[in-house]
Amino acid sequence: MKARIEQVFPEVKVELIARSSRGDQLSGIPLHTVEGQDFFTRDIFEALSTHEADIAVHSLKDMSSAHFFGDHLFAVVDRDDTRDLAIFNPGILDKISRGETIIIGTCSPRREEMATVFLKKALPQLKETIHIETRPIRGNVESRLRKLNSGDYDATILATAGLNRLLRSPADSAMIQQLLANKKLMLLPLIECVPAPCQGAIVAEAHPSNHRAADILKAINNPMLLQDAIAEKRTAVQYGTGCLQQFGVTTIKTKQGACLFAAGKDDQSIAFTDWQPWPALPIAPAHIFSTTDRMRDFFNYEWRAALPEINLPVVFIANYKLMAGVINKNALQNKTILVSGTKTWYELARQGYWVTAGADALGFEYLLPSLSMPLLKIEANDILILTHEAAAQRWQKKGYSAACTYKLIPVFNPSLFEEIAGAKAICWSSFAQYDAYGHLAQPAITHICAGGETATQLKQAGIDPVIFPTIKAFEQWRKLNTLSPNAA
Repeated sequence: MKARIEQVFPEVKVELIARSSRGDQLSGIPLHTVEGQDFFTRDIFEALSTHEADIAVHSLKDMSSAHFFGDHLFAVVDRDDTRDLAIFNPGILDKISRGETIIIGTCSPRREEMATVFLKKALPQLKETIHIETRPIRGNVESRLRKLNSGDYDATILATAGLNRLLRSPADSAMIQQLLANKKLMLLPLIECVPAPCQGAIVAEAHPSNHRAADILKAINNPMLLQDAIAEKRTAVQYGTGCLQQFGVTTIKTKQGACLFAAGKDDQSIAFTDWQPWPALPIAPAHIFSTTDRMRDFFNYEWRAALPEINLPVVFIANYKLMAGVINKNALQNKTILVSGTKTWYELARQGYWVTAGADALGFEYLLPSLSMPLLKIEANDILILTHEAAAQRWQKKGYSAACTYKLIPVFNPSLFEEIAGAKAICWSSFAQYDAYGHLAQPAITHICAGGETATQLKQAGIDPVIFPTIKAFEQWRKLNTLSPNAA
């Protein structure tokens, strides 16, 4: 922040005042057991009213909506990766194999609600059932990692943004790297483990009477990030406030556009999922053929006689079905494994593999910025994409390393042909489906897809599809509109 202000206003002298918060002082107890809010920000923004400081700087995640939508002025100046990271001690696989309970340190009801449910299915299934117990853990990043190293916990969950910033800091990087040494990392997916509203965002604040500070905030503000923050905070208020939140809200941005996603349990413990906005689609669900309804009817699989060479340290698995062709499990031994989506993640976990991260069905290229952050340090040229033959060829043309374990063989299925030909709209879950069967559709049909590589390929084929963020989002839209008596 200091460097940003001095860059825009080189004539301004910036003095830093360190201030601890009530949240820091209450590090021994879970904050949701204490009455109040703004535990980490109140002591800092109150310094503005006493003129002790001109600008206050916070993690926006820690600021209440009541204060954010109050009288003070705000600028969102930066936002790092929004995900959570699960960090495990190196003996985690042995503990799972023995059937022992995994102790995860967290004081977040949101993480307890979502991350533990996900991890029970996403950790390698080396025993019939994985048992997880959460225990309170408080303190800053360094203290939590030290508590993890002490053996009191098997894992903890932290925001990637804070870890990335410490790893970029010349003063803190070596210490954090040492504390993370030999740990097993799992980057939690956005859809199943939705981040807290405004997670990763840094906000600067000023009192409205301080006109000079107001001018500085206006100059350093990122309008798009501020807009995202306002939308996330407003959405969060609809479902609950305070430290007991069991839901997350985040903004998902791809090359196809942006959407806001919220999910979890509201303050009445009612589960919800909320995508904003829905694409404009004035077609009744009954007139839409979704390929997800007949996934097994499109292709047979012709397996390669020999496995491809896997010489790169990282492997991206595009579809769990290709694992049937990886007959030698040692082919992926000591590889960092990435996956396209949760279904593939769960299937690989069932087979005993450790998966480090997934693309949330948003596309391989969507995941790349998160992989290259200081936490993982994975670049595109470290990765081999494993997929089917036609897709591997497309990725190779784009400059990526890709190989195949199988070839898709279209199936002759008259009933499938009839459904495609009679539909007013079709939701394609993969470009391979369109490539093989799209010619059967009516000329003026509406094409629908998710916003990953399928959308990119459809556009290159001359199609202007209606794009949902993910297939799960489309399925939710279809369910809601099928139930609604006002459906088009």
